[in-house]
Amino acid sequence: MTDSAKPVNKWLITLTVMIPAFMEIVDTSIANVALPHMQGNLNAGTDEVTWVLTSYLISNAVVMPMTGWLARVFGRKRFLISCIMLFTLSSLLCGMAPNLATLVCFRIIQGAAGGALIPMSQAIMLESFPPREGGMAMAIFGIGAMFGPVVGPTLGGWVTDNMSWRWIFYINIPVGIIAVIMAKYFIFDPSYLKRHTAGIDYWGLALLTLGIGSLQVVLDKGQQDDWFNSSFIIAFSLLSAISLVLFVYAELKHEHPIVNLRLFKDAAFSSGNFIMFMVGFCLYGSVVMLPLFLQTLMGYSATMAGLVMAPGGVASVIVMPIVGAYIQRRSGRKIILAGLVLGAVSLFFMRGFTLEASYWDFVWPRVMLGAALGMIFPPLTRYTLANIPKVEMGNATGIYNLLRNIGGSVGIALSATMLTRLAQFYQANLVGHVNPYNPLVQSRLRQLAEAAMARGMDAATSQKAALGIVLLTVRKEAALLSYNYIFWVIGLSFLCIIPLLYFLKRPKLAA
Repeated sequence: MTDSAKPVNKWLITLTVMIPAFMEIVDTSIANVALPHMQGNLNAGTDEVTWVLTSYLISNAVVMPMTGWLARVFGRKRFLISCIMLFTLSSLLCGMAPNLATLVCFRIIQGAAGGALIPMSQAIMLESFPPREGGMAMAIFGIGAMFGPVVGPTLGGWVTDNMSWRWIFYINIPVGIIAVIMAKYFIFDPSYLKRHTAGIDYWGLALLTLGIGSLQVVLDKGQQDDWFNSSFIIAFSLLSAISLVLFVYAELKHEHPIVNLRLFKDAAFSSGNFIMFMVGFCLYGSVVMLPLFLQTLMGYSATMAGLVMAPGGVASVIVMPIVGAYIQRRSGRKIILAGLVLGAVSLFFMRGFTLEASYWDFVWPRVMLGAALGMIFPPLTRYTLANIPKVEMGNATGIYNLLRNIGGSVGIALSATMLTRLAQFYQANLVGHVNPYNPLVQSRLRQLAEAAMARGMDAATSQKAALGIVLLTVRKEAALLSYNYIFWVIGLSFLCIIPLLYFLKRPKLAA
């Protein structure tokens, strides 16, 4: 009798795979708020300490698309348990790291182990639910995926402030132990997933590592190093492009490729992955820009910014199960369309933010965006993976999640670059209107100078203080216009996805 013959309740399987998946998703963002504490404790520079995040993302991205192949080589249950154990052990070692180099090394290991957890969890859930309940399965999975980024920074900030940055890694240990025990008793390899014993695709492995790793370095460091004005960025861009082109050629020629690119022959899979890439672009771009806006322009604390973001995660959690139940009987394309339109509308509302906006002015567009994402993720995942054979499901989910993450990295990189360039552009334009011959400027400077003199400053100092305040106002207005333009671009990106819905065919409900 095979392991697959042992019946296990689907909800137990769901809980089992959601624990490590949630742990990995939280760990992707939990370290962000602790970087200043790490920098001081480990005596590292600002540029150096960011490798704590970059190293994790690179190894995570490299392993993600090869998850299906690794599961066939080692056996899925064995591989899942090994990844959870390695993730937990590396978390312990990260917390104990005596210096930055050691911490980065263990973060690479942690990211590699975590890269396989999301695709494997998603594949196992899709297999555990009947085909007609696939939408509900992805809705439940999406709850964890959407709630993780909300919990991560908040939990990381609280732990860092009240304990130590090392405890953001130590808290993974009891969770990892529980996950290993549950996986041992509730996860089994299906009979059709036979262990793969053919030769290893060494060329594919090497080219994938070089290509995806270099691409992630370019996206993470591009804005910081001024993109293609940097020889470092140019070198890694060329290395990534050449490696990925050779990788595609090698995989299409290999009999047992490490990543089965032939899955892209299916129109629904191809269009679904591109849509997910664009959704990742929109999601991560907006989610990164909004807290920056709140903290740099509105003076919100990290906690208050988190309270603006949290309702959006709650909205996703509420909407996803409703959408999952709806698409069990009806077409999900209409739901995705409604989600894309709602997402665009929410970003267009964000485009109208002003420096006098209240807390609720920020919350409602964020709630709309959270609801929109809750309407997009479950049906899109179901449609994209509808025609994929079960034996290839791990491979397909690995590609699917990789493209979401790369889309997110592109969104963050492009948004950060636009913010810097647009702020310079708008400031140059606004400064042209601030001159001594403008009556409004003269009146404002006079008011500010008089207020400064009333506080005891002499005439010369008060004039300088007044000019400084005007310059600060110009910079804030330039930044505000930049954020507004970025939100508008992201909103248009949601609308540009709509034509691709034509290629998403309703999945067959037969087993």
